[in-house]
Amino acid sequence: MITSTSNSQVKQVSAIAKRAKARRESGLFIVEGEKMFAELPKERLYRTYVAESFLRQQGEGADRLLAGCRYETVTDEVMKAMADTQTPQGILALCRQFSYELSDILGEKAAESKGRREQAPAQLIILETLQDPGNLGTILRAGEGAGVTGVIMNSTTADIYNPKVIRSTMGSIYRVPFVYVEDLAGAIRSIKGAGVRLYAAHLKGKKSYDQEDYAGSTGFLIGNEANGLSEAAAELADAYIKIPMLGKVESLNAAVAASILMYETARQRRNRRN
Repeated sequence: MITSTSNSQVKQVSAIAKRAKARRESGLFIVEGEKMFAELPKERLYRTYVAESFLRQQGEGADRLLAGCRYETVTDEVMKAMADTQTPQGILALCRQFSYELSDILGEKAAESKGRREQAPAQLIILETLQDPGNLGTILRAGEGAGVTGVIMNSTTADIYNPKVIRSTMGSIYRVPFVYVEDLAGAIRSIKGAGVRLYAAHLKGKKSYDQEDYAGSTGFLIGNEANGLSEAAAELADAYIKIPMLGKVESLNAAVAASILMYETARQRRNRRN
């Protein structure tokens, strides 16, 4: 059992929780809590830490959760030193990061439909310099629910392995493909070249978002919370759309706007299938 906060493993976990550089260099990220641990693909599991109070309180539940896993028992004080949350849930895992390429996201996706396998249209979210970890995590979580097939981000978007992002995804980090790109404009051109029609919510938009047809392969450009999309990125969109609003509201939270667009796409496609 690890009893000292000076232990080298404790310091490594704490660094990975707090610093993006440590996450990049190690190729690891942390997840906390029973739900996130239970849903973690076991091939991603690198090391597990469990608080002694968790084992005592959960009893057989802990045995079932940890079945087949090697783990280190730590004191509650050590768990608090490692965890990113104020009130640790008693179980924490170091995990291997995912590795996707843009070609993976743009590749053909097979979908089961009435006993046949057919190519499903893409639904992509393209993020430019999104900064809030909660927004990024929410977009992944809502994106999974809406059937998003991939998330593309430029290098100045928030770190998807930030523990706050991980918690906000509620497990969607494991299931939604994502990639960072150094050249966002080049990536957008590749996406368009793959037959994806791109939309940007923009002040110049003439049509309401629900007046467009998203049945084919579709992508939405979402910009920075404070400044929106850069002019260079917006100019690469195939069409500008607007989200009509009442009252004195001028704009929506980035995650809310993205969710509206993703779920409108899901609604249209669902209606086409019925």
